[in-house]
Amino acid sequence: MVTGSDVMFMLCDNVEYAIYGDDYDSINWFDKPAAITKEEFEAGFTQYPAWKAEQDAQAEAAKLIAEAKLESLGLTAEDLKALGL
Repeated sequence: MVTGSDVMFMLCDNVEYAIYGDDYDSINWFDKPAAITKEEFEAGFTQYPAWKAEQDAQAEAAKLIAEAKLESLGLTAEDLKALGL
């Protein structure tokens, strides 16, 4: 289930706010102008699953690239852990 916090993280990652529920009226903008509209917030609930899937796919791709680079150097993730890295 997508929460208001999920939507806000997706839409307003670098904005100062507090959210106390899953509705737009529960957002505290700390006396600053709202960074998004109520319509954008509400649309975020349907947009979030696709956005989250894309974020997860990008993270997995980055992990595979890093592992391939390590392998080309003759190292594994376990080797790095053993070295404390």
